[in-house]
Amino acid sequence: MTWDFLPSALDLARFQFAFTITFHFLFPAFTIGLASFLAVLEALWLYTGRAVYLDVFRYWLKVFAIAFAMGVVSGVVMSYQIGTNWSVFADRTGNVLGPVMGYEVLTAFFLEAGFLGIMLFGLERVGKKLHFAATCLVAIGTLISAFWILSANSWMHTPAGYSILPDGRFMPEDWWAIVFNPSFPFRLAHTVTGAYLTTAFIVGGVAAFHLLRDSRNERSRTMFSMAMWMAAIVAPVQIVIGDFHGLNTLEHQPQKVAAMEGHWERQRGAPLILLGQPDMAAEETHVLLEIPRLSALILTHEWDGETPGLKDVPPEERPTNVPLVFWAFRVMVGLGTAMATLGLLSLWLRWRGRLHDTRWFLRAALLMGPAGLVAVTAGWITTEAGRQPYTVHGLLRTADSVSPIAAPAVGASLLAFILVYFVVFGAGIWFLFRLFSQPPHMAEEGPEEMEPIRTSGITPGPAMHHAGPHGATHGDPAKRH
Repeated sequence: MTWDFLPSALDLARFQFAFTITFHFLFPAFTIGLASFLAVLEALWLYTGRAVYLDVFRYWLKVFAIAFAMGVVSGVVMSYQIGTNWSVFADRTGNVLGPVMGYEVLTAFFLEAGFLGIMLFGLERVGKKLHFAATCLVAIGTLISAFWILSANSWMHTPAGYSILPDGRFMPEDWWAIVFNPSFPFRLAHTVTGAYLTTAFIVGGVAAFHLLRDSRNERSRTMFSMAMWMAAIVAPVQIVIGDFHGLNTLEHQPQKVAAMEGHWERQRGAPLILLGQPDMAAEETHVLLEIPRLSALILTHEWDGETPGLKDVPPEERPTNVPLVFWAFRVMVGLGTAMATLGLLSLWLRWRGRLHDTRWFLRAALLMGPAGLVAVTAGWITTEAGRQPYTVHGLLRTADSVSPIAAPAVGASLLAFILVYFVVFGAGIWFLFRLFSQPPHMAEEGPEEMEPIRTSGITPGPAMHHAGPHGATHGDPAKRH
């Protein structure tokens, strides 16, 4: 048939989900940290009365509005795909994962939606304390959303608190065990700190860009200082959390750890392979550079500890793309190490009073601006590709989770997604970069307020003149935005 050249429906469905979720994950990874950053900025403004914090707050509030909107829109696609491409998975896990995702909507999405308008447009309309409360609630909402989504995802890696009916459906037996499954606390802490680092380096990169052009801009200096404090504090914490997360993964998903390390044989005192190329056909890794015994020390905290190998399980139980897991893990760790190094360097420069004026450091911070986004994406790929060939680890295979639909249908929807994403979200990202290119200044304006347009009913009389947030007269059509 004319479509025989297409990959299988399973491969196309997997690629479609990987494409959309990778694109979507970039926005929550940024907005989770940015919402907390905005809450801190507003708190500092209220506490100190310094206008610089308010100006920086308004500068990043515009960015948050765009990024949050794109995150919501791209997230809607995920539930759509689960119903169309992964209906068997939805049917078998729906009794467990459906309520968990429902809790996310009830406790997080409604909270964010309820107070987002006040946060974006209410600074001049409500009291300062009420507006600050709204900002804090939106920030808390992003964290609650991360809580439930990561709980659901972690259950797919370390399922607990369930029973399986004869027809293969999972039934909840213990909601505490389901929500707080074995890998969830580590995954939540690792992801949230990763989101804070992502925001810190984006803010730091934007501030560095403007400091390279004008090192005296007080608002850029404030942004850069706060970003580097976050990098210096959170990056080392992230490394420690990552170590605990790795030990948990070693206990529950040893084959994933073996793929991350590129080890095929169970061994004691295993070396850390820095550079290599896993060969799945030959069942070996062609080593280019390694450090003796370091893998055993990191994974077991013992110089001669025993570590697993991929040959411990049959080929059909191993990750389906070992090189992808191997290299994605190295990208994540490499960038995490670079971010921690930059944070430590910032402390040294701060101590010497040269944080804002050292041009090579500013260029390095600018170059590292997207490092957090790349690192969290690489970490997500490591986690999800390492779970294969299962959607629910050890219990439900990916090949048994896909909908019974033909490859051409999946291919057509994949092509449509790619085109729409690059047009719509490409425009949104372009607009974000336009915002980034504008330096923060005194009396920074927040998101523009558009007056409602009456589309039906009796035409109102002339609007009363009143002063807006920045002295604009809303009743004069010539002065409207």
